[in-house]
Amino acid sequence: MKISMAKSMQLTVTLVACAFLLVPTLQSVLAGVTVNYRLGLSSGLTLEWIGKVWNLYLDSIFLSIGIAVACLACTLIIGVPAAYGLARRPGWISRILEEFISLPLAVPGLALALALLQLYGSMRGFRTSWTFILVGHVLYTLPFMVRSTLAVLAAMDLKTLEEGAASLGASPWQRFRDVVIPNAMPGILAGSLTVVTLSIGEFNLTWMLHTPYLKTLPVGLADSYASMRLEVASAYTLVFFIIIVPLLMAMQWASQRAQRIGK
Repeated sequence: MKISMAKSMQLTVTLVACAFLLVPTLQSVLAGVTVNYRLGLSSGLTLEWIGKVWNLYLDSIFLSIGIAVACLACTLIIGVPAAYGLARRPGWISRILEEFISLPLAVPGLALALALLQLYGSMRGFRTSWTFILVGHVLYTLPFMVRSTLAVLAAMDLKTLEEGAASLGASPWQRFRDVVIPNAMPGILAGSLTVVTLSIGEFNLTWMLHTPYLKTLPVGLADSYASMRLEVASAYTLVFFIIIVPLLMAMQWASQRAQRIGK
């Protein structure tokens, strides 16, 4: 009886939590495809508001995707070799370096953006370029790539694999390319999806770094809620969900796969 009661309580809490999250989301989605939100579904369904979002915020959508792809490329180029170096030479120095790389996670996004503005705010060409936002996103997401890749590398016998490849005549670059990267791929994939998802959805840091001509998806979403009809803002939310939800699902799958391989 106690076990049945506990299961019932767990199910109840789960359903309440799901309802708490899903009901506002569904209301927002319905508002984005409803002719008049105040009248509800009785006013009819329409794609007009999604069309307005596409026309008004198309640049923001593609800017976010472009920055996310560029951020992924930067974190792969920097983060994977960094994780490889930390895995090859474990010790207190590596732990200090790992904590230093993870430092941006402990700093609020607004504080990190303020530091970047103080350092580079006077460089007008850089300040008004999308690369300025990219630098902030790379600093924020790099720890996720490093930690995800390092977790997989630390779980394998990296030294034995490299020694075996070296005995067959593989150069350091060949060992890294043909041995390390394929074995670390689950962690790299999980880190990549995390980086892309966080970059597309990052708001606090981007809000401080953006200019009126450089609005990413989250900044455009805030702008639409502040200055547009509720239907337009809700349609923007729907577009955001269409982009971000598949990435979240893929990230969860990649993380689970990485954990299974790590075991």
